[in-house]
Amino acid sequence: MVFCSRLQQDEIVRRIRNVFKQLKKTISMSFKEFTKELNGNRVEGELVKTIFYSLLTSVIFLAVVYFFKLRYIENCVPKYGYYLLFSGLSIALIMPVVRQVRAYKEMACMSGMMVGMTIGMISGFLLGFFTASTNGMFIGGFFGVFVGIAIGVWNGKCCGVMGAMEGIMAGFMGGLMGAMTSFMLLNDNNLKLAGIISFAISAVIMFGLNFMIYKEMKETDRQRKEDHMMTVVLTFVLIAITTWLIVFGPRSAIFG
Repeated sequence: MVFCSRLQQDEIVRRIRNVFKQLKKTISMSFKEFTKELNGNRVEGELVKTIFYSLLTSVIFLAVVYFFKLRYIENCVPKYGYYLLFSGLSIALIMPVVRQVRAYKEMACMSGMMVGMTIGMISGFLLGFFTASTNGMFIGGFFGVFVGIAIGVWNGKCCGVMGAMEGIMAGFMGGLMGAMTSFMLLNDNNLKLAGIISFAISAVIMFGLNFMIYKEMKETDRQRKEDHMMTVVLTFVLIAITTWLIVFGPRSAIFG
């Protein structure tokens, strides 16, 4: 009996190892295919361009606003430059997923829920974090909440009401968490370093979401083809609101 039990245990362990080996091999092959598609003809081949167009829009907007308005504000760049820069980078991080979801239009329930949850959480967290660093937790937190919920619902609805609900919950949580994180670090000399670390982790998560969408939808044809006007318009709206809040918006009493 003991001998048979040990044989069964060894067989179970062997099967588990084989499953993990097969899973690792499958993910590795899919990831290699994904990196090739970044230069391909599918929507994944447009992701790098999407980041570029979003960044270009933010840079042009900030340059124009600086030339006409911000340069006349005392210490504007030392006080707000870092937060405006990373707000633009954060927006550029979000846009590739928006483009992917719009291209495929509909997804399976679990995939759509992951999309709504992830993009709602990250967009709310990052914009909430950088806005709260200059305006306080209330303004930064609820700005992050509104952005996170809007983007989370818009993209999460690709699978129906469950994805939209995930977007609402994740945006609500992410916006407040981002603002709370920055507000707790205001008296710490490492607030800007924390922003860089948060952005880097978020970039890894969003890249993983891009990969997940590709892996789930690679057998599906693209449903919508469009130019980059949506990327430019959405980036312009987000960076304009964020800039106004950071530079001219209301602030908590702690900021004087």
